[in-house]
Formats: sequence, structure tokens, C-alpha cells
Amino acid sequence: MPRRTLSICTTPGCPEYTNGGRCTTCRAQAEARRGTATQRGYGTSHRRRFRAAVLARDPDCVCTDTSHGHDEPCGQPSRHADHWPKDRRILVASGQDPDDPRHGRGLCGPCHSRETAAHQPGGWAAGQA
Repeated sequence: MPRRTLSICTTPGCPEYTNGGRCTTCRAQAEARRGTATQRGYGTSHRRRFRAAVLARDPDCVCTDTSHGHDEPCGQPSRHADHWPKDRRILVASGQDPDDPRHGRGLCGPCHSRETAAHQPGGWAAGQA
């Protein structure tokens, strides 16, 4: 079995070797900076008001991005309530209620992952300090 080549951690200035991406220490530090789901605003109110209402309204994925490899709309069962067209941070910064279901859409897991990767360059913790 061929061995994978080690590379330097992708965190600027970190000299540690890894199998790709961040080293274990840098990954843990980034996760600590990110905070818990509740600290990021995804607590009880979010689950009860936003997520439940969005998934009830959109039981099937409403994604229309055909670059995801599906017809329009996707139609797979929704698993994620995605803030759209503005993300949660923009809603909060503009004084709008991020838990209002009008600001969301139901997406399946693969579509949600693709949308997040496309609109949050740098990964899930992008923009978090």
C-alpha cells in the first residue's frame, strides 16, 4: 500500500507535518475559537423556531443549482435548514431576526455541504474569530 506524503500544516506559520490540512493542534484551536453551536446562535430558539418551521415548509430539498449533479429542484429529503439568501451573520448585522423561517430554505445534506463550501471560503469556521 503506498504511503501518503506528509505536508506542512495549512495554518500560516505552523511548522507541523500532517496528512493534509491542519495539524491536530491547529484544528483544535480553530474549533475552540469557533465556539459551540449555542454560542454561534444555533441554540434552542434556532432549533424550535427556524429549523423546525423551515423543514416543515420544505420537506424536500429546494436547491436549484444543477452544478450539484441533480435536476431542478433537487427533491431529496431536506435535512438542513439553510439561511438564504442572506447568511446568519448578515441577518444579525442588519438587525433582522435570524430565526425567522422566512430567511431559510430546506436542503439535503450534500447540497448544504456544497453551498456552505461555495459561500464560506476557507471552511466552516470562515469569518469566525
